[in-house]
Amino acid sequence: MNTLPKWAEKLNQLGEKRTPCFFVVNYQGTQGQVFPLSELPKDIHFSFSEEKAPICEPITIEKYPIPYETFEESFEKVFSHLKKGDTELINLTFATEIAPVSLEKIYQNAKAKYKILYKDEWVCFSPEIFVKIEANKIKTYPMKGTISATIPNAEALLLNNPKEIDEHKKVVTLLSMDLAHVATDIHVSKFRYVDVIEKSTGNLLQTSSEIIGTLENNWQEHLGEILVKLLPAGSICGAPREKTMEIIQEAETYQRGYYTGIAGIFDGQSLDTCVLIRFIERTGEKFYYKSGAGITAQSKPESEYKEILEKIYIPN
Repeated sequence: MNTLPKWAEKLNQLGEKRTPCFFVVNYQGTQGQVFPLSELPKDIHFSFSEEKAPICEPITIEKYPIPYETFEESFEKVFSHLKKGDTELINLTFATEIAPVSLEKIYQNAKAKYKILYKDEWVCFSPEIFVKIEANKIKTYPMKGTISATIPNAEALLLNNPKEIDEHKKVVTLLSMDLAHVATDIHVSKFRYVDVIEKSTGNLLQTSSEIIGTLENNWQEHLGEILVKLLPAGSICGAPREKTMEIIQEAETYQRGYYTGIAGIFDGQSLDTCVLIRFIERTGEKFYYKSGAGITAQSKPESEYKEILEKIYIPN
């Protein structure tokens, strides 16, 4: 049996004792931090309830986009693997430099289901659930497919777009297979429903699905093991996972770190976790907004480049 990462071992121990805790794990699942809630450092903050943010002026982001040619070079690397059949779907991401911002102000004012302020290093305001576990039921909600709500007939265009349908089906299949490693009775209870993501410069529509499985009664004692088997999150990696991770390493121009990893809270009985997207990181005196797009054999580089830049915003 492979040795578990230290963060996973600690989650197993706290789960067995039913000790409430908060944790963050990096994209590859190799590193993480786990804190019993009674020992949470004062410079780490989180909110998993989509509390209404205080009314304030929209926070604007001044971005310095990567040149299209830089994106196209990475896109072509990925696309060549897609054409060869090495991967069916890959999430290609970039770190876009932005003007300096207050991470604390963004944490306080961004509107999102999941918000994390991690010291003075990064802030995340994610809409995406990774997995939830309640009463032995494990649920995941893959989000794939976006369109600007300002476009005429946006919902119909999104729901009928062949590329978006293909991408979403691939992610649902991948995550269903993932859940089968840890649970039984896997089934898709909702397929491609539409959510509205509020954005000061114009709302986005996004499609999601719901997948459910059943865990054993003592799942809390294996909390770390369960999460290790599900990482990296399929929606921000691709399929097949191992080969796709190799291609990501080859094509991307930076290290993701905690971006596209997960964060979660275990309350002693149930679990709520999110995927760390919508993510701003401070590196020295510079700030970077990390964003990505799902690439399939039907993707066009111009539209994927546009999607990566459209995702650079603060929801409020």
